[in-house]
Amino acid sequence: MPTYSIGEALSLLLEKSKWKPKVTELRMRNEWEQITGKTIARYTRNIQLNDKKLTIYTNVAALRQELLLGKVALMATINKYFDEQVVTEIQVK
Repeated sequence: MPTYSIGEALSLLLEKSKWKPKVTELRMRNEWEQITGKTIARYTRNIQLNDKKLTIYTNVAALRQELLLGKVALMATINKYFDEQVVTEIQVK
């Protein structure tokens, strides 16, 4: 029987269970300011991650337009932050 560190054991548990997407979404919500910066975090009111599709809610029209134009860069930033492909599509509402 192989020996695992606690971190490796938790990673294996998340991979084999259905919890990983929800844990990723929770992490993204908690670390949103670190990922996007203070300005974007301040003016986005909610984010949801379902099946690698990120939905961002904002009431600021200029920010909505900026996010729409910068989808590819934002996806790259998020995926680099998590060190895996967690987002394949972004929708801004």
